[in-house]
Amino acid sequence: MALIVTGKKFIREVEASGAVGVYAPLEGGFEGRYKRRLRAAGYATVFVSAPGLGDLASYLTQVHGVRPPHVGKNAIRTYFIPPFVSSHLEHLAVGAKGLVIWLYDGQRLSKQELAYLYDLTQAEPRLKVVVELGGARDFEWKPLQSLLTAA
Repeated sequence: MALIVTGKKFIREVEASGAVGVYAPLEGGFEGRYKRRLRAAGYATVFVSAPGLGDLASYLTQVHGVRPPHVGKNAIRTYFIPPFVSSHLEHLAVGAKGLVIWLYDGQRLSKQELAYLYDLTQAEPRLKVVVELGGARDFEWKPLQSLLTAA
């Protein structure tokens, strides 16, 4: 790997395909460098755990209810949270190109969920998705669509 990585190829691939699958070294550190380069290119980034999302469609694009654990005699309440994608896109900075959702631990997502993420980026052009799909010796990426057709 080169000592100084500009990340221009990665940014071009993210912009062209909309959704990218990433294989990063397991010792970490690389995702932070590429997230920093995305922010320098004008994107807002959000780092989210893929297994913690639950139902992707309802969490990302619909108003959904969340019930925090109740302790003892408290009433069970449901709090309704706005859609993740639209609320983040509404609050983008003035000069931002768009929003990049970086999903770590994405190898737990099914092929159907990965296909939904790709379709979501095609429906909303300001949204980009980067999914960590596993480990590798070097930082590698592939368009999510090519990973879906290969499987």
